[in-house]
Amino acid sequence: MQYMFKFPDIGEGLEEGKIVQWYVDKGQTISSGDPVVKMETDKVVTDIPSPKSGVIVQRYGVEGDTVHVGSVLVEIDMEGVFAEEAVKEARQEIPAKRDEPIEEKGFGVVGTMEVAGDGAYLPASGEGLIVKAAAAQDQSRMPMGRKILATPVARAMAKELGVEISQIKGSGPAGRVTKKDIEQYSSAKSYLNPVPEQPRAELSASDRITYKPLSMIRKTIARNMSRSKQNAVHMSVMDEVEISELVNARMKLNKSLAEKGVKLSYLPFVIKAVALALKNHPDLNSELDLEGERIIYKNYYNIGIAVDTDDGLVVPVIRDADKKSLVVIAAELAEISIKARDRKLTTQDMKDGTFTITSYGSIGGYFAVPVINYPQVAILGIGTVKQKPVVADNEIKVGNVLPISMSVDHRVIDGGEVARFLNEVLSYLKEPLLLFVNLGGE
Repeated sequence: MQYMFKFPDIGEGLEEGKIVQWYVDKGQTISSGDPVVKMETDKVVTDIPSPKSGVIVQRYGVEGDTVHVGSVLVEIDMEGVFAEEAVKEARQEIPAKRDEPIEEKGFGVVGTMEVAGDGAYLPASGEGLIVKAAAAQDQSRMPMGRKILATPVARAMAKELGVEISQIKGSGPAGRVTKKDIEQYSSAKSYLNPVPEQPRAELSASDRITYKPLSMIRKTIARNMSRSKQNAVHMSVMDEVEISELVNARMKLNKSLAEKGVKLSYLPFVIKAVALALKNHPDLNSELDLEGERIIYKNYYNIGIAVDTDDGLVVPVIRDADKKSLVVIAAELAEISIKARDRKLTTQDMKDGTFTITSYGSIGGYFAVPVINYPQVAILGIGTVKQKPVVADNEIKVGNVLPISMSVDHRVIDGGEVARFLNEVLSYLKEPLLLFVNLGGE
């Protein structure tokens, strides 16, 4: 029996994903639960497991392709009907076949596979369009019709370097030509046939511009930021707080926690201060439901933390921050930061935040105007701590000043409520002993 495994909806309104890495190849035997492909979605990079056991008859798409939910990922033979043929083709023992009758037993349909003008494969059964990148369509052949196996990266590199891929002996499985084979062949060819150095030419009009496709994360950021600006009425407030007491308290705590391998930054203190203040200012921990003509108040305090990664900004969540100690919050911060930078965050790590904090000060910023993480109604930004002259007891002293920026949805929150909330948050940061009185939790 032939099983067509389609890209499943893994939640959060997912519509599409990008193929990052294939774990299976044609002719490979897999078991139920084995990872088939690594996919990059709007929020996470995750492995998609196979729901069936059998032999891979066909893969659809190459690394870098965008696949819509419901599109076929792989074709699996569950009874060995097509397994032998798939294995032979993977070993280059039979020529590749195109435009021939196919039988889709999973749907009870017999039709033909037509090649559309844009290089897409269109099943006559009308089940939909399965798009393959040009790299997958490039079927270089030997004179006797033997198919040349090569990775998509190797084919692209060979094309760029002007290398005839059929002249290269592959070192990969079943003689597959790899990127390394192309590099070695190109290096040897360059050594034997050195190209005379040419005068440096001026850049052409096309070379003056480089195009980079939007990643799934960048598309999500663009969509979410646009949605926030279009749907929320932003109002921003900025303030400063002198935190010398917090600086000293943090230093003492880090000395005592050094043996446990725990180090507190300023962020756990800010998270704790915000979570405690939200309890007294529920409007800032809410969501506006215009269709229902109501405000939805969240009676839990999940604080989203904006994390800067090489691929873009992500916002994992510290859950029930009001119930957790500073040490627990610091440990969870370290964990989600590592997961974010290693692209290992799950949808569970990202969902159901009620308020967001962004720390642009970690890379040197002072003030900013943060954009609300819609449909939340408020976001707090913290800058870098700087020593500045401050007035205390009618004297000018050197103080440690933390800048604060905050944006709120003015449809839900008025200026007075913002000021009262910020006053409470800043009081916790100015007198950190108040935080320890309210630690509670784990």
